Amino acid sequence: MTRFGAQYQVSRPTGVCAASGEPLEPGGLCVATLCEQAEGEGFDRLDYSVPAWEAGERPERLFSFWRTTVPVPGEKRRLLVDDSVLMDLFERLADDDRPQRVAFRFVLALILMRKRLLRFVGRTVPDGDARGRWKLRPRGTDAESPPLEIEDPGLTDDDVRELTAQLGEVLQGEL
Repeated sequence: MTRFGAQYQVSRPTGVCAASGEPLEPGGLCVATLCEQAEGEGFDRLDYSVPAWEAGERPERLFSFWRTTVPVPGEKRRLLVDDSVLMDLFERLADDDRPQRVAFRFVLALILMRKRLLRFVGRTVPDGDARGRWKLRPRGTDAESPPLEIEDPGLTDDDVRELTAQLGEVLQGEL
């Protein structure tokens, strides 16, 4: 297990509505949420039936949410969130300097670059910081606008694989 795998867990979907405890129908719509854990730096994933969500049910420490389809057992998994959800998660983690959140944001940036939503435009290495910061430009932004900067947390290949797998589980798809 990597240095992040043991200490930075994101809970997986349970297949039941967090408000009612009723099973969510495979193939049906639900609202998936990420909530900050009360203790620690990870996220809990809670799913809600659409009627419960529309009735106003919300979890504590809500960080992000999206509509998705409940996976059908045995069916090949696919990414069930759109690009705007990934960008929203990336942007919401911008000011969080906790190591596991920095690592999570870095992996999101790698995914967004692979999806061509972010473009790598350079790297800075301040004195005394061997890892530095990556400069990224969102697709469609003006070349004259300042690029986004993210900290390079110095992840190993195993760290990236572990965090990507966790993110894929949370979003119910392969990244």
